[in-house]
Amino acid sequence: MKKFVAIISVIFVLFFVVSAQAGPAIDKILKKGELVIGTTGEYPPFSAKSKSGKLIGFDIDLGKIIAGSMGVSPKFVEIPFSELLSSLEAGKIDIIIAAMTMTPQRNLKFAFAGPYFVSGQSLVTTKATALNAENLNDINKPDFTIAVPKGTTSEMVVKSTISKAKMTVTKDMDEALKLLLDGKVKAILTESATGSVATIRHKDKGIVATNPLTFEPIGIAVPANDPLFLNFLDNVLNSLKGSGELQMMMQKWFKDGAWLQDLK
Repeated sequence: MKKFVAIISVIFVLFFVVSAQAGPAIDKILKKGELVIGTTGEYPPFSAKSKSGKLIGFDIDLGKIIAGSMGVSPKFVEIPFSELLSSLEAGKIDIIIAAMTMTPQRNLKFAFAGPYFVSGQSLVTTKATALNAENLNDINKPDFTIAVPKGTTSEMVVKSTISKAKMTVTKDMDEALKLLLDGKVKAILTESATGSVATIRHKDKGIVATNPLTFEPIGIAVPANDPLFLNFLDNVLNSLKGSGELQMMMQKWFKDGAWLQDLK
C-alpha cells in the first residue's frame, strides 16, 4: 500500500507540472472533477461484474489509478464495445480503457497511450478442434463456424484473414460463449486473456483456448486533439511499469485467479 501511495504521489507531482498549460481534454476533466471512463463490464479479466454488481478487473484498477493521479474521481460508463469509439468521438466519455487493440485503422481517428498490455487472438473451442488449429489458415474453411463479439479486433481478423469461415457476430462475449456451449459454433475468436478466463469459468464443459495466433498491443484510447493528455497518460503507464505496480496488477488479474470466485 505504501508503494502504491508513493507511485501516486510521483504521478501527482508530474500532473501538476503539466497542468499549468492544460489542453482541451485535461481542462475539461479538471473542471468537472471526474474522469469519465468507457468500458464494457463484460470482458474479464479486463472488466467484469462481481456478484454484488460492482465493476472489477484490470482495466477498472487502471482507470482508478489514472483518475487518482489527476486528482479527480473515476466514473465508469458501461458501453457495448462496438459503440465505445463513437461515444468517445461524441464526447460522452473522456477515455476508453476496455482491452482495445491499438490498430492502425483506429489510430487514424483516435490517439492511443500505451500499450499497457500485449496480447493476441486465441480460439476458445473444444480440445479436438484446438488440436487441428495451429494457425488461422487452418480454420479458413466454409464449414468452420466461428463467433466474435461485435466491433472487436476479433471481428476484423475474421473478415480480413479467415473470410472463408462462417462468422456469427454477437452482442458480447457472453452471447458468443452461449453459442459455443450450445454447439451452434465451433469456436470463438477472442483476446487471449479473456479466452483463458472463459476456459477456467467453464472448465467442466470441456472447452480450451489455443495459444495466441496474432500479436496485439492493447492501449488507452483518447481524443486526438490533446497531445498533452496523451503524454500524461504515457508517463503514468511508464511510472507504473518502472515501479513494478503494473506487473503486480497483471499477476492479480491474469495469473492468481482468486477474483474469479467473486464473478457474477
